[in-house]
Amino acid sequence: MAAGREYCTRTISIVLRGAAMNSKTEKLLSVLKLQPVVPVLVVDDAASAVPLARALVAGGLKAIEITLRTPAALEAVRRVANEVEGAVAGAGTILNAAQFDQAVAAGAQFIVSPGSTPDLLDAAALSAVPLLPGAATASEAMVLREHGYEVLKFFPAEQAGGAAYLKALSSPLAGTLFCPTGGISLANARDYLTLPNVVCVGGSWVAPKELVAREDWAGITRLAAEAAALKG
Repeated sequence: MAAGREYCTRTISIVLRGAAMNSKTEKLLSVLKLQPVVPVLVVDDAASAVPLARALVAGGLKAIEITLRTPAALEAVRRVANEVEGAVAGAGTILNAAQFDQAVAAGAQFIVSPGSTPDLLDAAALSAVPLLPGAATASEAMVLREHGYEVLKFFPAEQAGGAAYLKALSSPLAGTLFCPTGGISLANARDYLTLPNVVCVGGSWVAPKELVAREDWAGITRLAAEAAALKG
């Protein structure tokens, strides 16, 4: 009887975890399907994050990934989440559980990591905020699939084999969708967006440092509109 109860408890736990993952997958897809390109930002000054995000949203790019590569990043996430109407603030370059929790506390609505670790996946499992974990190989993708992840970041895309490699994964890893990031530009974005297993791409070209430095928000809006018009 004890063994039977243990089996039932374990089965219920698995079912509940699966339901939670399905909900988070749907939530993540609703964000990634907003646009063909997710801007990947490195923000040096939190004060510039708000006008930058407004410029991107005005151009049609609502989902925005702010990478945790600078001391200003968490404050930038917080300000974009609270002050920019229409923006969906995400946090990227999340490397561990502590950063995951900090980003969620700052208001991030989705989390992006270049890879995955057991601790990071444990933190994500306890949160309602969806994680887009990174994978560069079939084996890494398979491990994440075992944890219930159906949508992955393919990183670093160009260096890991590019569109041809990702196309080769579409049959053996059927049902897995990717957001390629790393080396993506306006020139090669369509190569990825035409693939059946690509939901969107991530790119930094829509917010060049030189335009941000001179506060050319109109120029960034033009680049965002150009990216938003890309179709697979």
